[in-house]
Amino acid sequence: MLPILIRLTFESLWSQLLLYAVALAVVASIARNGWMGAQGELTKQGTRTEVKRADKVQRALLYGGGGAVLAWFGLQYAMPASAFPGGKGEGIPVHTYGVLLAAGFFCAANVAARLAQDEWRKVEWVEGQGWVDTEGPRRREQVLDLGFWVLVGGLVGSRVLFIIVNWQDYAKNLGSIFSLGGGLVFYGGLIGAAVAAYAFARVNGMEFLRLADLAIPTVSLGQALGRLGCFSAGCCWGGPAGSHSALAVRFPGAGLARDLFGHLTGAGSTAYSSQAMDPRYVLEATGEVFPQAVPGAVRISEWVSQHGTTLPVHPTQLFESLGQAAIFASLLYLRRSRRFHGQIFSLWLMAYAVLRSTVELFRGDAERGTLHGLLTSSAPSLAKWVPLEAWYNISTSQFISLCMFTFGATLMYQRARRLGGAAGLGATPSPA
Repeated sequence: MLPILIRLTFESLWSQLLLYAVALAVVASIARNGWMGAQGELTKQGTRTEVKRADKVQRALLYGGGGAVLAWFGLQYAMPASAFPGGKGEGIPVHTYGVLLAAGFFCAANVAARLAQDEWRKVEWVEGQGWVDTEGPRRREQVLDLGFWVLVGGLVGSRVLFIIVNWQDYAKNLGSIFSLGGGLVFYGGLIGAAVAAYAFARVNGMEFLRLADLAIPTVSLGQALGRLGCFSAGCCWGGPAGSHSALAVRFPGAGLARDLFGHLTGAGSTAYSSQAMDPRYVLEATGEVFPQAVPGAVRISEWVSQHGTTLPVHPTQLFESLGQAAIFASLLYLRRSRRFHGQIFSLWLMAYAVLRSTVELFRGDAERGTLHGLLTSSAPSLAKWVPLEAWYNISTSQFISLCMFTFGATLMYQRARRLGGAAGLGATPSPA
């Protein structure tokens, strides 16, 4: 478990100049991508007109402006005040979570782009070139472009849902909503990314369900790597598993967490920080948690402070990572025999809902939001009827999973019924 791989600092002049050069190169690269990705207007015949230079410039400025804003915040955080106005001098900690999350997103985007090229492959004879694929490469570039909007939509959605499930804390200080601290919620990111993908598909003349069928399995690929990042950071942790559990793991505090080179980082795991403030009691041998003191139980916060690590907990991040990898492999195989557009999308909705609901049974981070927490903030008088440890105190994610499974099953039924009706009228069953 390495919350931080290495921390880069920028105290010397050469390192500061290097960071400025990197920031400038990143902004230029983003602006260039905007320039190259500009498209002409869509005609009634489904083709596009030649791109105007003004449109390319406008798109490059839009992308470059967004990159410049991100670079400004990054430089302000990393640089000391002597090298950048308002600099905080925090350097750049290379978090394992961020590296694996970025790797997951990169892999998912590129696999989806390759699948899009195969999905829309259209081989035609072109004078002077022979038989070439005239449609696949264009769709591939579109899906890569989609990745940017999915990223933005996912980040916004995951942050918004985190604020909603923790509204009681944010209501005390509304300004903290816009702070860089806080967490993200996968389901919120999924909803935000889906909205962005739907809008993108409509604008670019792509059938959403057809796009979803090829893209949604890659979400599991990205999440399989992303959950390994969660394991490294010690977030999304499991509940106490008992001291005799063979699968239990412990997450380090700031006094024990080290980087890739064995140096103390001063940044402990999220799980440790949470348990260090947990006033509940636990039986160490069994992992059973109680809201009040019972014979043989110790206060969770006192136990972790004495040991410097969390209690032995279930490695829920690894459970979900393995489950997501299995979903990705299974749906990629099933794409070969799909009968209608939306089939793979529906199967993913149901499969992930089952996986997430199962993993949630082993989760121990109450911060993710539960029915108890929701009642505490909205109707305190009813919260006592749903104790935090009660089996029916379902999490926010379990509630969303229930809705998602229902939606996936309904979509599957409607699309299959439509296909069956078309076949009954003499039509040839095919993806539609």
